[in-house]
Amino acid sequence: MIPFQMIDTLKSKAGQMAYNSVLYDWSLRSDTPPDRLIVKPVDPWRGDSRRAEELLAAAGVMERTGPQWCDEWWMPESADDLWMSHIHSFGWLRDLRTLGGARAREQGRLMIENWLDNYPSWDADSWRSDILGHRLSMWVCHYDYFCDNFDPDFDDRLLSSMIKQAKHLSNVLNSKDHGSPHLQAIKGLLYAGIALDGCKKLADQALNALSKALDKQILPDGGHISRSPACMLDVLKILVDIRSALHAGAYLAPDSLENKIGALSAALRTLRHHDRKLALFHSSQEGNLEEIDSIFAQAGTHTKMSKSLPDTGFERIELGRALLIMDTGSTQEFPYDKHGHASPLAFEFSYGKERLLVSCGTHPTSREWKDSLRFTAAHNTACLDYRNACELRKDGHFGRKVTHTHVYRETSKDAALVVASHNGYVPLNGITHSRKVYLGDEGHDMRGEDDFACTFDLVKPVETALRFHIHPDTTASLIKNGKEVLLRMKGGVGWRFKHDVGRLELEDSVYIGSGIQPRKTKQIAIYGLMSSDHARIKWSFKREGV
Repeated sequence: MIPFQMIDTLKSKAGQMAYNSVLYDWSLRSDTPPDRLIVKPVDPWRGDSRRAEELLAAAGVMERTGPQWCDEWWMPESADDLWMSHIHSFGWLRDLRTLGGARAREQGRLMIENWLDNYPSWDADSWRSDILGHRLSMWVCHYDYFCDNFDPDFDDRLLSSMIKQAKHLSNVLNSKDHGSPHLQAIKGLLYAGIALDGCKKLADQALNALSKALDKQILPDGGHISRSPACMLDVLKILVDIRSALHAGAYLAPDSLENKIGALSAALRTLRHHDRKLALFHSSQEGNLEEIDSIFAQAGTHTKMSKSLPDTGFERIELGRALLIMDTGSTQEFPYDKHGHASPLAFEFSYGKERLLVSCGTHPTSREWKDSLRFTAAHNTACLDYRNACELRKDGHFGRKVTHTHVYRETSKDAALVVASHNGYVPLNGITHSRKVYLGDEGHDMRGEDDFACTFDLVKPVETALRFHIHPDTTASLIKNGKEVLLRMKGGVGWRFKHDVGRLELEDSVYIGSGIQPRKTKQIAIYGLMSSDHARIKWSFKREGV
């Protein structure tokens, strides 16, 4: 039997051969292209003038519009997927508009014109559905600023290209795309359908696709199927844009869209620390605070935040100034698992606006760093025999997964307890990992208990390792002859770590919670050996001086 992935590959290659034909290109043309945009939704998001200056410096002199300029700019030898997505989506038009001035305006128009010269027909990379969708929405939103009142021939070429791209997007929209890229493609088709005269059917198709995508991607508790806070933020931003475009085009926004925006906003609040930035689960970084606040403001919802996300798989405990966010979910289903982390029962802990215990994060560009930071050892949880709790395959998806978790929660005004377990290691050695985390004393006392239970006679001893990664702004040192760890947060608050069994080590770690530069930090590690059918490790973090 031919594997499904091989079938998908053959279908993809066959589709590319068809899209690259003269006949297909002819089918996308319109005998009567529209002569104007009838609706121009407003782009509410603020660009970055610094990035715009960097773009102008990199683009060079404006008269460099020939093939050489194209080779160096649109498709450099060092181009990776991030560069392709950024440059061909034209999201940087927002930055140029923020910079303002005739130079930025002319450069933006010139780069649109140069792209039209070099990509008049389907291209496998630059016409990818999510990139194409983003490009269409940016051209529509910024048309008045960069394109209006220029050469009528340029205007005709632009509108004709938009029709061609929208038709192709319509043809491929219901392909195997998923997640936020699929929603980005839907958004682009909707913008085209609303803005281009005579293209209402494209808007209707986009709305039908949106309804199906939201039913699939937004879970009953409001979280996203990717289980990623960063992806949830991207999706919320896309949905806010879609709602805005519908209002601009005098379309009645579906009630389901408003409900999903409210539910998603509430779920995302559950995954924000007290510094109002994101928790670092599943390929997420902290994010830009100004952007995060702007997205929530534009969402304009006031749905009450939940302390538990049972479908997405997170628990949130707040007590005093302390906050704990714990990953209690199963592994994402295929294909939404490609950016997931092998981090069952991991947690992050902050006190006030400072983070104390963190996941190691992710890297926005480096594949090597991305893959490494998906490992179980890059999170505050347990490893067995130095193996990941889920199998990371070469294609980026998971093989062996966490298919079952059990979660119990008990809270009062003075304390909270979360008890959870997962079966990620059961196929390897029959061991179920269970974790209890208790928070009390106004958030000054956190205690944990990790249990490892084998469902059958243990074949051989298993090495255990618990890790607690420390935020780089916190200092850590061994005390009591290496039996305890003293931590001092940047604001001066101290914490003492204790444990009952196992070998305690204070080791090097890294933190990529923002940007691309790894920051050196430390991690607490407890190593042990499970030689019977059950093992237990107890540990605690208690605030000093209270």
